[in-house]
Amino acid sequence: MVQAPSKSSSEILTLEQFLELPETKPASEYIDGQIIQKPLPQGEHSTLQGDLVSAVNGVLKPAKVGRAYPELRCTFGVRSVVPDVTVFSWNRIPRRGDGRVANRFELPPDWTIEILSPDQRQTKVIRNILHCIDHGTEMGWLVEPEESWIFVYGADRSIQVLEEADAVLPVPGFAEAVQLTVGEVFDWLKD
Repeated sequence: MVQAPSKSSSEILTLEQFLELPETKPASEYIDGQIIQKPLPQGEHSTLQGDLVSAVNGVLKPAKVGRAYPELRCTFGVRSVVPDVTVFSWNRIPRRGDGRVANRFELPPDWTIEILSPDQRQTKVIRNILHCIDHGTEMGWLVEPEESWIFVYGADRSIQVLEEADAVLPVPGFAEAVQLTVGEVFDWLKD
C-alpha cells in the first residue's frame, strides 16, 4: 500500500480503503487503523528470507503438503500484514475457480516467520505474530540475526528462545518434515 493520502489526522483510513491503495515497496501494513511501512530489507534479512522459503518449499511443495511465500499480504481480523515468510498447508492455499493460486489471501497463515531488521521494533513484529496466532496460526518464529536467536511462539502463546546451534527448531504439525537447526539457519549468512 502507499502512504496515506493527504487527509487530516482526524480522518482514519478503513481497512477497505487501505486495500484499494497501490502497493508500496517496501510493503506497508494496516495495523490498528494505521499504515506502517516495513523497513527496506538488507543483506542478512534477504539472505535468511530467501533461504527459509527455499528450505521449506524444498520439503513441503513437492509432496503438496504446504507452501512458503515471501512477503505475502494476509488480511484478516481487521489487519493487513505482510510477514517476511508465510507458510500455508496445501489445502488452505486460496485458489481461483481454475485451480490457480488466488491473489488475495484473506486468512491467517498456518506458520508465520518474521526476521528482525536492524531498524525494526521488536514489539511491532511480536504483535503481528501474536495477531496471527490469535486468529488460528499454529506457530510463529521471530528470527533475530544480530543475536543469532530464534523465538518460537506456539498456538497457546507459549514462547521458546532457541540459541544453541544444535537446537532443532519446532515446526507446525503439518510441516514436521522440515528439519532445521538454529545453526543451519544462521550458517546461511556465511554461505
